[in-house]
Amino acid sequence: MQTSDLPQERQQAILDELHLHGRVVASELSTLFRVSEDTIRRDLRDLAAAGLLKRVHGGALPIAPNNIPFMERDKQNPISKIKLAQAARQLVHDGQLILLAGGTTNTGLAKNLPLDLHATIVTISPQIALHLAGYRNIEVILIGGRLNKRELVVCDAETIEQLSHFQADICFLGICGLHPETGCSIFDYEEVSIMHAFIEQSGEVVATISEEKLGTVGPYIVAPCTAITHIITEKQVAEEILVPYRKQGIQVIKAE
Repeated sequence: MQTSDLPQERQQAILDELHLHGRVVASELSTLFRVSEDTIRRDLRDLAAAGLLKRVHGGALPIAPNNIPFMERDKQNPISKIKLAQAARQLVHDGQLILLAGGTTNTGLAKNLPLDLHATIVTISPQIALHLAGYRNIEVILIGGRLNKRELVVCDAETIEQLSHFQADICFLGICGLHPETGCSIFDYEEVSIMHAFIEQSGEVVATISEEKLGTVGPYIVAPCTAITHIITEKQVAEEILVPYRKQGIQVIKAE
């Protein structure tokens, strides 16, 4: 490939390759752009410093969308969140014990559950607990702990200890990125152990995730994709993007 000697143009071409293939390898980029691997590594460092990709051994992966506080995220893409919630609702049944993490998508699920649902829902989100209080036949258990004011969830050692007393039928994770090679990831280190506990204490594990977060990586890895039983995502996601997840035995549900 012919490429400009200008770093900015080469770096944009690297981002184009990353978007196209879902990962880039430094040695392959060196051959592709006819520059040294040291030059490519400098490019990757610059792009990582700018928050445009996530460096990994030997190359880079797409980075999860920028993390912003819950209250700001909650106003974004309301129609998409409703559709994802409606798709997630089909996995919820009478008699279940459900673990529900925080986040705007899970809050959307709490707002869109069947009005006649008989279930027990355990959550780390005071916001979700308040929404569930309006359901007559749902028993709501709000886990205690220190409140993360940015994400509006509780997360500390006490939270993990309380979660250990439940054996749930299903859990709905709160994650910021999902990549077929690295698995589930999040932005907040404190929540890693909480999401671990959700997975360990649940029979089925659901990742409800928008198109922009698929194939991306956040700073903290929670678990490999094999820990997930279901992915719920948007209708427009191309099938070739979903193939690597299906190959790992994950059931994929698209919102209508």
